Amino acid sequence: MGHENSSTMTELVLVGFSNLPQTEMPLFFLFSLVYLLNLLGNTAVISLVVLDSSLQTPMYYFLCHLAFLNIFFSTIVVPKMLFNFLATRKVISYNFCLAQTYITLFLEATECFLLAVMAVDRYVAICYPLRYLLIMNKSVCLALALGAWTIGFFASVVPLSIAILPLCGPYVINYIFCELPIILHMFCDDTSLQEMMLLAGGAGTVLFPFLLIILSYIRILVAVMRIDSVEGRKKAFSTCTSHLIVVIIYYGTGLVRDMRPKSLYSAEGDKFISLSYAVIFPMLNPFIYSLRNKDVKGAVGRIMGRIQKARKIT
Repeated sequence: MGHENSSTMTELVLVGFSNLPQTEMPLFFLFSLVYLLNLLGNTAVISLVVLDSSLQTPMYYFLCHLAFLNIFFSTIVVPKMLFNFLATRKVISYNFCLAQTYITLFLEATECFLLAVMAVDRYVAICYPLRYLLIMNKSVCLALALGAWTIGFFASVVPLSIAILPLCGPYVINYIFCELPIILHMFCDDTSLQEMMLLAGGAGTVLFPFLLIILSYIRILVAVMRIDSVEGRKKAFSTCTSHLIVVIIYYGTGLVRDMRPKSLYSAEGDKFISLSYAVIFPMLNPFIYSLRNKDVKGAVGRIMGRIQKARKIT
């Protein structure tokens, strides 16, 4: 096999779904629609929170961060994927591949911590309702959100160390975008140090937030069970339902991807799993948080009412 230093490498072949050419055009239109819904849905969530004062609470503040992350994640993955559906030469520049590798790892780590922060927020809201706004004040919310982004950033330094490693041909990525576990196999030198760093980083950025989420929900469950009325229990737990659904989907997908037996592994199956967490779930999140949420529906009604009044005046 030939060796090539990363400084001389310019392009890599990004296979995507090119081995299923009959699906490429339908997938192009499908994921164009999904990406558009992602942009509209998550932008709408951010806009509603900015425009309606009743939604300017800690829960929706963190939801705005998650919505921005969803837009960012899909934008770093989907446009290039859509371009390659139509392109004859399905390639990606080496520099963009490295950037995509780093940014997706950074955003995955940040999302884990944001979901943990949102679980803690729900714990405080249910277990300390009278002190909720005092505990989760603006300074605390800002510190928690910045902490999630900062930890995600520094937990994702592994790609910076692989940029200097020589590549071994053929320079083909049988995936839909560049992700660290995929491109690690393309380097000629020993990558055991990077793999250990990836494992340690994964333990810190995936397991720790997950344990924090579990502990928060155990405390929430205990607090809810102490409520005397059934209606009160339903009302208390309903504030957690959307977040719990997102957590189950996010971590459930990761478990399917990482914990399944080797006998069930397939390259095509991996591609569809990656599509789910990089493309589909970011589009679903705003709908999960909004469809059964009376606060969001009320905010939409008030904003529409203001728009109608402004039209009548003009």
